[in-house]
Amino acid sequence: MKVTCTGRKVGLKSSFVERAQKKLAKLDKFFSDGAEANVTVTVEKDWQTVEITVKDKGFTCRAEKAADRMEDAFETALDLLTRRIVKNRKKLESRVYQPAVEAFAVETHEEEAEEEYSVIREKHFSCKPSTVEEAILEMNMLGHTFFLFRDADTDEVHAVYRRKDGAYGVLIPEK
Repeated sequence: MKVTCTGRKVGLKSSFVERAQKKLAKLDKFFSDGAEANVTVTVEKDWQTVEITVKDKGFTCRAEKAADRMEDAFETALDLLTRRIVKNRKKLESRVYQPAVEAFAVETHEEEAEEEYSVIREKHFSCKPSTVEEAILEMNMLGHTFFLFRDADTDEVHAVYRRKDGAYGVLIPEK
């Protein structure tokens, strides 16, 4: 797995980068050789946030945690990422290497009940053509954190969402 470490508002020590590469190498058994892991460390006032994103064959797994020290945040994010893989191992069998998932479950001695996805509501709505700004306005007027709309220029379906930092994002499907 190729590991890339990036620091935002901080220079990363080589010891942190080496530790991240060593720890993420343990996840190699779950992914193909072409997998890429990105570790992003962001420093803000009193805390440091570590985001770990692993991409492999169109599959993306992500975890983000904040702590006083980047090392602690990294460990917590890595634990979260690993738990997500183990918890969803049955659903991931077609995407990741199955014997590795089973072996990892035995190593960790964790047998969690498989979570069923149950759809409790289905909502139909009109998806009218809008600009991004109009979609954000309508989302805010509804008090939602995301809003699906049809782009007025391209006629493609997009989604706008409110990020944790208060900014906005747009999801655009790839063709």
